[in-house]
Amino acid sequence: MSRVLLNCDIGESFGVWSMGLDAEVMPLIDCANIACGFHAGDPTVMRKTVALALEHAVKIGAHPGYPDLVGFGRRSMECSSAEIEDLLHYQIGALQGVCQAQGGRVDYVKPHGALYNDMMANPRVLLAVMNAIARYDGELPLMLLSTRDNREAQSMASKIGITLWFETFADRAYDSAGRLVSRGLPGAVHHEPERIVAQAQRLANQQPLTASDGSTLLLKTDTLCVHGDNAGSIAAVKRIRQALELIAA
Repeated sequence: MSRVLLNCDIGESFGVWSMGLDAEVMPLIDCANIACGFHAGDPTVMRKTVALALEHAVKIGAHPGYPDLVGFGRRSMECSSAEIEDLLHYQIGALQGVCQAQGGRVDYVKPHGALYNDMMANPRVLLAVMNAIARYDGELPLMLLSTRDNREAQSMASKIGITLWFETFADRAYDSAGRLVSRGLPGAVHHEPERIVAQAQRLANQQPLTASDGSTLLLKTDTLCVHGDNAGSIAAVKRIRQALELIAA
């Protein structure tokens, strides 16, 4: 990639329940990870979110998760490799249908929540996700967590023939392996806007971070994940957007 892209999980409302500030964050991002109905979202929300993304020329990403509306897709499920492929094909296909009806298309895939975490922890799950994408459309990149050592994931993707986009987070702490520190631990999530923007700048400039154990950590960054759940997060995204534009200038 020629520049770092901002991505955001979006389209997470469901029925009468409204989640996030989608209209406010969409003009500020490059990539919209749109929920596909299994962990959040519904057909009407998907249609409206796709329309919003197309209006602002934002890349559309399928954001498939486990079939877990009650747990917002944050609970792991015991699924066979075939079941993982099936649930990805079902969700990507649904979003692609919504996109096609509006003259758009799915541009990439980013698994959600527990499926994303399981993919990063279990090579079998990662292989199933990669195979699902390759069999659906091998041109679709897979967005996944950048860690200290990405060689295994890159080797798997090269053999299967798909592209990887390595993702980092401006508002999260990292351990020495480049994994996200568990949200249950103190300091796992950064809340201060200055710190979030500073970390975003370091990641975009491919500069090292300090891991939770004090070690130096360098992470490949193709795309930065940001959040648009509240007014404070929108303000932070605006500052990150401005910072990235200065870097690219």
